[in-house]
Amino acid sequence: MWATLVAGTLTVTLLAGTGSAAEVQSAAKRDRPGCQTTDDPPTNRWTFHNELGRELSAIRRKSLGRVQVKKYGETVNGTAMWSARVGFGDQVLMVQSAIHGNERTGTEALLNILRELGTKNNRATKQILRNITLVALPMVNPDGGELNRRQNVITWDQVVDQFPQLEGAPPAWYFSTRLTPTGFDLNRDFHPQLDYQPRPQDLPGEQVGAGFYLSPESQAIRDTYLSLREEFDTPPVVVDLHHAGPCGRLVGGPQDGKLVSVELDYPPLGPNDGEAYEAEWPLLDQEMSRRYALAAANGMQDAVVNDQSPLAAVGRYVHFEEREYAGQGRSAFALNGSPTVLFEVRGQADDFGQKGMKIFIKAVENGLGGIMDAMATDEIEELDGNDFFDLGHTGWETEADREARERWLSPN
Repeated sequence: MWATLVAGTLTVTLLAGTGSAAEVQSAAKRDRPGCQTTDDPPTNRWTFHNELGRELSAIRRKSLGRVQVKKYGETVNGTAMWSARVGFGDQVLMVQSAIHGNERTGTEALLNILRELGTKNNRATKQILRNITLVALPMVNPDGGELNRRQNVITWDQVVDQFPQLEGAPPAWYFSTRLTPTGFDLNRDFHPQLDYQPRPQDLPGEQVGAGFYLSPESQAIRDTYLSLREEFDTPPVVVDLHHAGPCGRLVGGPQDGKLVSVELDYPPLGPNDGEAYEAEWPLLDQEMSRRYALAAANGMQDAVVNDQSPLAAVGRYVHFEEREYAGQGRSAFALNGSPTVLFEVRGQADDFGQKGMKIFIKAVENGLGGIMDAMATDEIEELDGNDFFDLGHTGWETEADREARERWLSPN
């Protein structure tokens, strides 16, 4: 459905003026010789924070109020955090982007989706709006984005000012003291105990543990999540939009050997599919998260012209045994009953030029469209989340991972 909704603008949006699928493929090859961009300089056409408010306001006006925009928080520097909401369905989809400030395709994809849902009146759009409420957080780390870096901007003294009980405690392990200015990897600053208050005895913590809600940005995301749970009386679906390295190639599956466009994942909660968390957090449902990840993959694959399109290379972000991050938002929210999905677009924002930029933005749009379609039509209930494992991966999977996966898929 989403692919049909945007099909009329696919070629134009992807590469203005190219016209045919063959020309799109040819341009994509020129744009990324090998796996790095060397013949097209980094684009400066990303939306930065000083433009985001204006863009959202314009979308709100053109939608005649269908899209609602609000400030839901601010950084320690007073930088506004903007959200947008569209739709009136009883299923809520919360999508956040740019928690790492130099990972920007998600911001552009969300703005494009808001424009589509805010102005179109065809049957496909109406079905989505009738069944889903989309809450978009298009730039959750605006200060980091202005510096084109992963971390936010905050000093440890500012943290202690907010939480005086931490006076004399060591900084959290994910606080970067070597940066100027200093800041956190915000994607580690979450805790499944949603009302958690920082305690000095918990610091500095460790990679496999929960975070501490030390930054206003993570607190604002958490508070938005909580308000949606209360309003809809059910945990929202949560999608987190990121970037990965530029050189991942798929291993296995029908696209074996292709450079991956987008990798998808469900919560990284350690060995045996999060088994260690089940007693304390019984709402965790990894298979449900995999269903939503599979819906995203279907959306990207269904939208392509043919299998040679650069949009078609979709894989899973796999290294189960090595990855345990309870401090990521998608993990914390999943432990509270939300299905959560990670998008990892290939390459950082300065790894590709304008052609690659448009290709990957469209891939993210199609993936989110796949999720919205599956939610709006109830197809999400018919998917088998373990079919997610049929996708190729990018070489992280170890023998232990494969054995673990076989145990998970075993009917016994």
